[in-house]
Amino acid sequence: MLDLGTSAPPFFLPDAVSGETIRLETFANARALLVMFITPHCPFVKHVNAELGRLGRDYAGSPLGIVAISSNDIEQFPDDSPEGMAQQAREFGFQFPYCYDETQDVARAYQAACTPDFFLFDAGRKLSYRGQLDDSRPSNAIPVTGADLRAAIDATLAGQPVETFQKPSIGCNIKWKP
Repeated sequence: MLDLGTSAPPFFLPDAVSGETIRLETFANARALLVMFITPHCPFVKHVNAELGRLGRDYAGSPLGIVAISSNDIEQFPDDSPEGMAQQAREFGFQFPYCYDETQDVARAYQAACTPDFFLFDAGRKLSYRGQLDDSRPSNAIPVTGADLRAAIDATLAGQPVETFQKPSIGCNIKWKP
């Protein structure tokens, strides 16, 4: 896991929806940056897709930058192709870039372990949160609220410290290329 306080690794990736190239500098004016590793086929991501869409809408126009990245090997998992990503983004109303990490170099740089995996950086692009969305899982009856991530976002945007006890995200392993 990346240590809290680690600088955000740079990235330069195509957005599967717009085709534009998105890089860390795209969010230079944001007071905080949320980097999410997600993918279309994962049951854990499917469980939270609607909340990810709400998160994007709720923070639209705020000083939070949001980018989602899919790094799965599409040879093994064709549903995770840029076309599948674009379909997922449209279906759930994602209002943030959704980038394809074909080389998987960005996932490695962020030490992303699973989907979903969340990395929140402060104004200085230092890691302030790496943890779960909330306690909901596909196998439990806990509602999806995004409570843990939203609390971290709100604290970071307010310039306040984020709780240092952070539960790691749980999900599908990133599907690495052979």
